Amino acid sequence: MEYLLKMSGISKSFPGVRALSNVDFNLIKGELHALVGENGAGKSTLMKVLSGLYKADEGTIFLKGKQIVTIGLREMIQQGIGVIYQELNLIPYLSVAENIFLGREPRTALGTIDWPRMHAMTEEVLAPFKLDIHPKQKVIALGAAYQQIIEIAKALSLQAEILVMDEPTAALAGNEVNRLFEIIARLKKEGVSIIYISHRLNEVHHLADRVTILRDGERVITKARGELSNDAMIKYMVGRVLDEQYPQYDSVPGNVILEVKNLTKKGVCDQVSFTARAGEILGFVGLVGAGRTEIMQTIYGYLKKDSGEVLINGKPANIKSCREAVGLGIGLIPEERKQQGLVLGMSVFDNAALSVLDLYSTFGVLHRKKITHEVNTMIDGMSIKTPSIRQLVRYLSGGNQQKVVLAKWFIRHCDVYIFDEPTRGIDVGAKVEIYRLMQNLAKRGAAVIMISSELPEVMNISDQIAIVFEGKIVKKFKKGELHEEEVMEYSLGLHEQQGA
Repeated sequence: MEYLLKMSGISKSFPGVRALSNVDFNLIKGELHALVGENGAGKSTLMKVLSGLYKADEGTIFLKGKQIVTIGLREMIQQGIGVIYQELNLIPYLSVAENIFLGREPRTALGTIDWPRMHAMTEEVLAPFKLDIHPKQKVIALGAAYQQIIEIAKALSLQAEILVMDEPTAALAGNEVNRLFEIIARLKKEGVSIIYISHRLNEVHHLADRVTILRDGERVITKARGELSNDAMIKYMVGRVLDEQYPQYDSVPGNVILEVKNLTKKGVCDQVSFTARAGEILGFVGLVGAGRTEIMQTIYGYLKKDSGEVLINGKPANIKSCREAVGLGIGLIPEERKQQGLVLGMSVFDNAALSVLDLYSTFGVLHRKKITHEVNTMIDGMSIKTPSIRQLVRYLSGGNQQKVVLAKWFIRHCDVYIFDEPTRGIDVGAKVEIYRLMQNLAKRGAAVIMISSELPEVMNISDQIAIVFEGKIVKKFKKGELHEEEVMEYSLGLHEQQGA
């Protein structure tokens, strides 16, 4: 069989980590080849070698039968390879159009940027997504989901022969995912070959022609999609049978810890009211742009509310800053872990200790032994895989980076935990661990709030669920009271609003 792409014996190491070991991977013209595995399995590293971002320590790459010897990002783009990375590569203060065509701006006869043409080209590449995004909008003003779409559009604008999609739906939900799938189907018909990395196994079954599974930096198996069930894929990924994808526990509702009354911020949320109880997990669902994250940011003091009231343990809390929220016992695990939850250039220890520096210091002098004990206890208890607590966080897998973000707040022993997309971009095994950690927090008496775009996750893990549409809570219900189809109808605004 003739392959469009053939990677043979690829190996790559980083300080303290062997990321890839003698990995083979190939691609046929016009196919979608899914690449799956746990976080840290080597999927993204293999694709960064292909894109020219990393240089392999060993191995060869053949493209259209010719060996690629000298590679770099620009060279691989010229070879027809486009990559949508899991980590967004956008410049916040440039416009949507400037980001999409950065370094490839259309020019006038005088050599200046042809702005009208570039804006028209931007509208054309964004049109399939049917979203209200203006080419002149600054990227920093867009939410994570819209930024993901900009990243996808940027890759599509390259008109690549091989397109690598690394967790492209991680920040998307509902209609946006369906539109992406339509675009993928169109690209395949046009002869584009796609390498698709995802932890959402249902997507893999829906889209893939073939599946390659990596584990601990090695290729385990390559099979046609129909030859692998979800259970089989999970077993190959984690090396064991995963008994329970959504662990269950009997919640015991306690006192109301957080109460929100008629919270309003213009353009963000309107008359939002809910309660979060000790011992329970409260899930928030809704489409991209519904306002779920912004509601929590307003409660947390990151955004300033126009009106409404927040009560902690029955006492009014006029939270004006994130620092005040932390002092009142609220921990927020943000949607964007690498931008908002971690300092990538700092160690595991330094990141985990950030939230408790005020608790373990006297007159500005840190009690390092106490902090080290707390961090080590948390690393052991959460099974964070790291060579040492001094390892830079940037070298950990996505799942372990997320656990470090969690550890930072677990050490603080908060009364309220707000998890914004806690399992985004992490593998099925790590997801189960995070679900159990959330449940353990609830068992200890904390109120846990979870925002997620994965509807099955919210429906199975939450005790109470709130549906958000256009900045309003349009329905509240208990676990098991509604089916997924009904939840989607409320999320789309197809039902009248329920009273608070």
